[in-house]
Amino acid sequence: MPDTTHTRSSHDAVLPDDVTDPLLWRVAYDVAAAHQPDAEGRCPSLLCARQSAPCEPLVNARRAMRLARGGAPAGRRSGSREAPAPRSRNRRRKAA
Repeated sequence: MPDTTHTRSSHDAVLPDDVTDPLLWRVAYDVAAAHQPDAEGRCPSLLCARQSAPCEPLVNARRAMRLARGGAPAGRRSGSREAPAPRSRNRRRKAA
């Protein structure tokens, strides 16, 4: 039986103190991480076909992260980042 355990970037992320919906925040975080623009300012996701950033999934993920935090204005949020920092795309190499 193959190992089906997947590690998502949201598992390593620190949940902001003001999050009221942790599941929504973590799913949105993972979507945002998958749609971070590359060095050319384009989305690397196959879904977006290298369109200019921010792509629609990234915009929606950021919105969902705000909603998961109660929709608080930017000035009232805790110091945590709204969207994840770009990560290395070498997941397959790391898994091997």
